[in-house]
Amino acid sequence: MSTDNGQSMNEEQLRQWLIDHKIDEVEAVVPDMAGVARGKYMPARKFTEQGGMRLPESVFIQSVTGEYIDDYLEENVVDPVDRDMITKPDLATLRLVPWGEEPTCCVIHDCYTQEKEPIDIAPRQVLRRIVEMFHAQGLVPVVAPEIEFYLVKRNTDPDYPLEPPVGRSGRKETVRQPYSMDAVDEFEPFIQDIYDYCEVQRLHVDNLAHETGTAQLEINFQHGDPVELSDQMFLFKRTVRETAMRHEIYATFMAKPMEHEPGSSMHWHISLRRASDGGNAFSNPDGSESELFRQFIGGIQKYGPDATLLSAPYVNSYRRFTRHLSAPINLQWGYDNRTVGLRVPHSDADNRRIENRLAGADVNPYLAIAASLACGLLGLEERLQPDAPEAGSAYQRPFALPGSLSEAVKRFEQSERLRPLLGDRFIKIYTAMKRQEYQAFFEVISPWEREYLLLNV
Repeated sequence: MSTDNGQSMNEEQLRQWLIDHKIDEVEAVVPDMAGVARGKYMPARKFTEQGGMRLPESVFIQSVTGEYIDDYLEENVVDPVDRDMITKPDLATLRLVPWGEEPTCCVIHDCYTQEKEPIDIAPRQVLRRIVEMFHAQGLVPVVAPEIEFYLVKRNTDPDYPLEPPVGRSGRKETVRQPYSMDAVDEFEPFIQDIYDYCEVQRLHVDNLAHETGTAQLEINFQHGDPVELSDQMFLFKRTVRETAMRHEIYATFMAKPMEHEPGSSMHWHISLRRASDGGNAFSNPDGSESELFRQFIGGIQKYGPDATLLSAPYVNSYRRFTRHLSAPINLQWGYDNRTVGLRVPHSDADNRRIENRLAGADVNPYLAIAASLACGLLGLEERLQPDAPEAGSAYQRPFALPGSLSEAVKRFEQSERLRPLLGDRFIKIYTAMKRQEYQAFFEVISPWEREYLLLNV
């Protein structure tokens, strides 16, 4: 495991660390399909003695609505008796919980069957399996996420639209303020707490900016291992929501929370390193683009639409894909071009990377980056070539992504090439879950229907 400085620690040092920090309780958590923390509070003594917790496998068949999907699955996809999983703490993820009233720490767990096999549908395991496929080819994926979110006034009635919160000036934003330092300063106490909480938790945030939307912020993270960065994003979302609550506002990672504002994204900067020498596999020795770089782009272009469900997992996600509102409508690629789905930022050869702009902020980070890496891996295996780079606006090109959740579910389910990478059981469960969520959405009568249909048809 890791200490506060990231150094390795054995179990005896763990006990001493808990004593030194006066830890009474441990938050033992696993990320579920939505990227929500599921788990238990455990007394510190019991945590060290037991070395894990027991949770039913059904935590991975619970939709964002809180319903279970076992009645919708084929026989034997999930054990009908709902046996306990064995969970083991990944002690490298041990972190203090800075907002706890009593000294508390949090640790992410990996999930195993009672036969000690990894639970193949656990999002963390889905990503780890893809990363290991790259390692088998002598390649090391490196990622750096950027995430956007909105601050909004407390909204306790879901029938009412969201509004920007009141800032330090006593006023709320009424116009867009992209990159405005004064607009960021309106929320300075909130932002300072975010940075303080992230430092305590070893979340490696880089820079922060005001984005295009009213009261929309973006935070960038330093690059690193995909599983580790997904862990950080998983914890960061929880941190932001908790911090906002303490400032009597809400923070939302919905992909499209307000009608006339841009959506919120989670962009992933992706590169591959050669395990042999640590060099950037996207670059040749002379600094030019490698064939592997082009094949990776070709893979995302070909298979990205099939995997869109993992980058746009909810009905609301598809509202974000709108022309001219800072979100892609296709998977064209281009150099330093923010209208495309796959942007190649300006950099030197050692830092050559691809920015996948498809995912919304509402994603499960483990699954979103697993989708990008899986598509890129297929590009390497099939030696695919990308289209010509887009030099103009990709918004002038046709819409080339699934247009709805139901269409994305169908494409994901029918993708025979993605199935062996992501897992047959995972795809069956995930698509069943999304169909059930869509059905729950479809049963709700919207304000639009009452406004335009009630007395007019």
